[in-house]
Amino acid sequence: MISGRCEGFSHCMPRRGRADSDMHLNYPVAMSVRVAMVVEQMWQLVPGGSGRYIVEVASRLAPQGVRTLGIAARHGACEPSPQDVGLTIPVLNSALPRRALYAAWDRLGKPSLDRMIGSRSGHAPDVVHATTWAIPPTRHPLAVTVHDVAFLRDASHFTAHGAAYFGRALDITKRRADAVIVPSEATAADCVEAGIDESIITVIPHGLTHTPVTPQQIEDFRARHALTRPYILWVGTREPRKNLPTLLRAYRAMASSTDLDLVLVGPAGWGQDPEWGDLPADRTHILGRLDDADLACAYAGARVFTFPSIWEGFGLPVLEAMAHGTPVVTSADTCMAEITGTDAGLLVPATEASALADALEAAAGSEHDRLARAGLARTNHYTWEASAAAHARLYESLAGAR
Repeated sequence: MISGRCEGFSHCMPRRGRADSDMHLNYPVAMSVRVAMVVEQMWQLVPGGSGRYIVEVASRLAPQGVRTLGIAARHGACEPSPQDVGLTIPVLNSALPRRALYAAWDRLGKPSLDRMIGSRSGHAPDVVHATTWAIPPTRHPLAVTVHDVAFLRDASHFTAHGAAYFGRALDITKRRADAVIVPSEATAADCVEAGIDESIITVIPHGLTHTPVTPQQIEDFRARHALTRPYILWVGTREPRKNLPTLLRAYRAMASSTDLDLVLVGPAGWGQDPEWGDLPADRTHILGRLDDADLACAYAGARVFTFPSIWEGFGLPVLEAMAHGTPVVTSADTCMAEITGTDAGLLVPATEASALADALEAAAGSEHDRLARAGLARTNHYTWEASAAAHARLYESLAGAR
């Protein structure tokens, strides 16, 4: 099943709403590599940082000479179209819904992606790219993006089903991947420790998605959410490895001596929310998920941003906060230290609430201006254009090695 009409790889068009699209894809005249990219993550309830990565890289590959076909599960007419979820590439759908497709790929090793796409001239990809742990069977060169292997560090931070699925996908990656893409040196080291051949690992950092905002937009955002005082901002999906209990302990310790409110942004994930009933109700703001414009206002309006995750593969919110000139306090000995470097953030042990409280006070006070300047300067190192170009070079290398 294909989103829109498809008579060949080069003629697949994304579905626009429920109707076929007449949109023409602006590919360069000579496309050197065809890539089939798994994009099903975009239909997850919370696509997260993996979803951002897929959208941003996929949208920038055509200028690099890469013709990209998205691969997704079956979706009905009432579900979002590829464009609705942010995709600008054509998408081919399996006959199976997500859960059945993932289980079949994971446990049965079928249906083959090659069979899904077909063998007619113009269809066959040069490279298959599994952008998450959903890894399709294929005889073509296979690249797998490993965002992190946090499930190996503490399985209790994941559902039992999720940890088991990730473990099987890791085994598939070790057996079948021709290349493994990771977003940080920390994740590369974890992959080697997990048994992935170091020679096939390529580090390609994520880029920055920056939404500029005006002072008036920030003022309006603060007024709508009753944010009348300076505030500490946290952004993420509320789940165990994000380490919210440590942040709440830190805020409890400092609440009576600071004028900073606490603002939590992001959807609920799995597991129970931490206890926050004893926090001052007028100073704790749980906003849930925000659209891109309001999220940018939240970053830009914050006095300090904190991201005390126990483990991440990259830590996009850290980069996004720095781009708005907001000082960052995050976890030491994690990939976030690669983003901040030695001077663009304060790094503390992830589970030490007292150290986190002290760092938040410093970042909001004496260290504020220095951290803001250093963070802004450091964000210049991260662009999605550079990330897409690095992906294109890797695809070309894999295609040439066939």
